[in-house]
Amino acid sequence: MDRLGDVDRRVTTLFAAYGVTLLRVSIGLVFLWFGVLKFWPGLSPADGLALDTIDRLTFGLIPHSVGRLGLATLETAIGVGLVSGRALRLTLLLLAAQMAGTVTPLFLFPDVTLAAPFVPTLEGQYILKNVVLVAAAITIGATVRGGHLVADPDELAPAPGG
Repeated sequence: MDRLGDVDRRVTTLFAAYGVTLLRVSIGLVFLWFGVLKFWPGLSPADGLALDTIDRLTFGLIPHSVGRLGLATLETAIGVGLVSGRALRLTLLLLAAQMAGTVTPLFLFPDVTLAAPFVPTLEGQYILKNVVLVAAAITIGATVRGGHLVADPDELAPAPGG
């Protein structure tokens, strides 16, 4: 049984050492991928809903081509920032703003995002999964000042009498 404990400690130590980095890079790749798709009209499955949302939020003042380019650029920049690990504070601020915009279709277009109360359509599910991205961003944000995961919290406990 002690061998199993040793394996568990090693695995947990690896998770603590690399988990946040893997989370940051994987979320960054998702943003980069989805952002790049938005540069081409109709390639992203969220294209129509995203453009309708931008149109509604800007009272029709921003043409679809400009809105698409802006959103594609924003998501791509977030992806690059997360993958590279550079300018994380700014990247996470942009991610928070993008996420705020992402949830607005739930309120602006409930006929598109909800089949019934508490029953999301495919578009609604696409939006609601962003809760995981927000939680990931919060976890990543907890490390920008040098914070990190700890495999064994007992190692942080002060020594007796100290």
